[in-house]
Amino acid sequence: MSFRCQVTGAEPGYGNQVSHSNRRTRRRWLPNVQNKRYWLAGENRWIRLRVSARGMKTISKRGIEPVVAEMRARGERI
Repeated sequence: MSFRCQVTGAEPGYGNQVSHSNRRTRRRWLPNVQNKRYWLAGENRWIRLRVSARGMKTISKRGIEPVVAEMRARGERI
């Protein structure tokens, strides 16, 4: 399962976890990616997207139709 948002493209961030004694080990920060269903009225069907919390806010603000059109323009399969 990929931790990547289909709307914003958010992926895990990488860096170091620094302990109290200043030892460094590699870690990663995962985006808040959720499986969500959206109704596409133009196509009269439901679609499933893996979207981050920021992606959900983007869809709420702009609407699902323009976001899906933009995703298809960059080659994302829906």
